[in-house]
Amino acid sequence: MPSPLETDERKGLPAISVATSDRIKSIETFRVPPRWLFVKVETEKGIIGWGEATLEGHSEAVEGAFEDFRERFIGWEAANIEDIYQSAYRHRFYRGGEVLMSALAGLDIALWDIKGKTLGVPVWQLLGGKVRDRVAVYGWIGGDRPSDVLRQAKDRKDQGFTAVKMNAVESLGWLASPDDLKATVERIKDVRSIGIDVGLDFHGRLHKTMAKQLARMLEPYQPLFIEEPLLPGHVDELSKLYQQTTIPIALGERLYTRQMVRPYLESGCIDVIQPDISHSGGISETKRIATLAETYDVGVAPHCPLGPIAFAASLQIAISSPNFVICEMSWKMHYNLGGDYDLFSYIKDDEVFKVTNGFVEALSGPGLGIEINEDLVRKAAAEAKGFSWRNPVWRGPDGGIREW
Repeated sequence: MPSPLETDERKGLPAISVATSDRIKSIETFRVPPRWLFVKVETEKGIIGWGEATLEGHSEAVEGAFEDFRERFIGWEAANIEDIYQSAYRHRFYRGGEVLMSALAGLDIALWDIKGKTLGVPVWQLLGGKVRDRVAVYGWIGGDRPSDVLRQAKDRKDQGFTAVKMNAVESLGWLASPDDLKATVERIKDVRSIGIDVGLDFHGRLHKTMAKQLARMLEPYQPLFIEEPLLPGHVDELSKLYQQTTIPIALGERLYTRQMVRPYLESGCIDVIQPDISHSGGISETKRIATLAETYDVGVAPHCPLGPIAFAASLQIAISSPNFVICEMSWKMHYNLGGDYDLFSYIKDDEVFKVTNGFVEALSGPGLGIEINEDLVRKAAAEAKGFSWRNPVWRGPDGGIREW
């Protein structure tokens, strides 16, 4: 009979022990509407942790990564979160990119949930403790085709929000008429008229020529921030844009490691970093990004147009990070409309996410602080079997692809 060490080495398991052994027994994934991928991890002692590995439009690829995770990590000590993270990251990230990091996010979040439940404390307590009692949040208005944003902004204000975000423009070409940008200015004027703050998501739909024009036109109306004015990779170009506007610049939903964030921090071209916890390796890497950003006097505003598990995990970062600014919340977001499921659907107590005067109270329950309705998750996943959400493909009048 092989020794535990021999068995561990044969499976690729490190010979690392913990005070109380509780190994991973099973890892399950659930593709549920409207477009989310939930992860359930259970230990040999029956402790259950939930994670979210949503990568919009690519669920099957992430599920494929979990085939590897099950073979690799079942039998590992659930408490050794960093060891599991480093093993997956160092040996697989450079071959898997964002798909691997989203899968790792789901596993990582679930393991933090398990650790918190095992110790009977919220995850934020394990991240250094609470630095605030409540978390600022914003809701969405104006989806991919912005219209009637004033009515939507009034609805959000009635729901308890004091800040919202909307897409700045629809699809535009490399060089368009300045007249195409005037509607954006009118929309922000309308929203600001009711005394609510608004962030504008450029969504990478503008190239630098148009982005600098729109930023200049928006100056008098003081947006909360402009998000992703240029696509990732344009560090020098973004630095030049940064010098041309006083509006805070936010970016980061498509950056999913510290290494990817680093050039933007070092160049001083952003004011707010926006890691998406379901893309950027989960709680472990997102917390490291937040800490790194603090070194550069940059705020952190988690990107989270996703499900309740990702939102609860993002709140753990917010509660424990001094440089936290505001968190995205997908309740009644345009992607969720028209179906039976929304942010509150899969949790048993939606009061934990109640918005009051623009804030959600710090979660106080063990682990992530939410209770998932597993029966509904299984039912929804079974009903949605074979369905995969896909992002639309946008084309200009000439038939060429445009940024969605």
